[in-house]
Amino acid sequence: MTSPEVRDFVEFLEKERNDSPHTVKAYGRDLADFVAFCGRYYGGAWSWAGVDRLAIRAWLGAQQQRGLAKRSAARALSALRTFYRFLNATRGLEVNPAKAARTPKLERKLPDYLDRAEIDLLFEEAERRAAAGGFREGRDLAMLELFYSTGIRLGELAGLNEQDVDVVSDQLKVRGKGKKERIVPVGKHAGRALRRYYRLRDAVLAETRQERRALFVSRRGKRLTPRAVQLVIKRLLSALARSGTVEGVGVGARGDRGLHVHSLRHSFATHLLDAGADLRAVQELLGHASLSTTQVYTHTSVERLKKVYHQAHPRA
Repeated sequence: MTSPEVRDFVEFLEKERNDSPHTVKAYGRDLADFVAFCGRYYGGAWSWAGVDRLAIRAWLGAQQQRGLAKRSAARALSALRTFYRFLNATRGLEVNPAKAARTPKLERKLPDYLDRAEIDLLFEEAERRAAAGGFREGRDLAMLELFYSTGIRLGELAGLNEQDVDVVSDQLKVRGKGKKERIVPVGKHAGRALRRYYRLRDAVLAETRQERRALFVSRRGKRLTPRAVQLVIKRLLSALARSGTVEGVGVGARGDRGLHVHSLRHSFATHLLDAGADLRAVQELLGHASLSTTQVYTHTSVERLKKVYHQAHPRA
């Protein structure tokens, strides 16, 4: 059973710190797991003040034995550290045993992205489908265009409302992590696809008598869930994979690439930086709180430059 301190902490994350629902849920789950572990480890009564570094090391070891990924273990330790800071601020607890625990060393994995040729082929296929199809195909093209044009996250796109899009000034209001809002520009191709989709959507909403609120809807006029959006993009990527153009779509796919919705965000950032965009400008567009998060895309560009160098230079 979750302790009252953990319940208060989760409420603090949700209502005062405005963390994303995903973070709140993950931190709550990590701390509930730690509470259950301490009950077994100490064999009875225990207190937050009495937890020592050895108990935390044993908890991390147990997670590793269960096959938990290093990144998940690092997040769990971060949750515990943040929780102890919360106890210090609200309960006056002065110890933080999680502070001394070593964070699991993470392998630095460069993000998967589509190169410019693959992007062209992806949009060529989506445009072909939209021209030959109806509402669904037009909507799918508009979503694809908006993902690549703005670099927004899956949850951000699924949560868009009609008033968030200004097709006159070609800009978009996005509610990101921590409910922070940012304005991002919308490219002309995405704007054109959106205007075409609006006409198709108006017909669906008139037929289903649904309110004009959600930007992207189903044939029944209901807001698309993040999972539904995810499946749409996966279908488009899979079509290219079947044609032999793009390998490694989704979990368990062939090859060492794992292309998915987020790959469009990675492609957006990588292509901007390749073209000489300022790193801080890209940070603002992506809605990253820290510049170090955006810097991973510079490594992607450097790796590609190295590959070109070794392929082209006669004495490389």
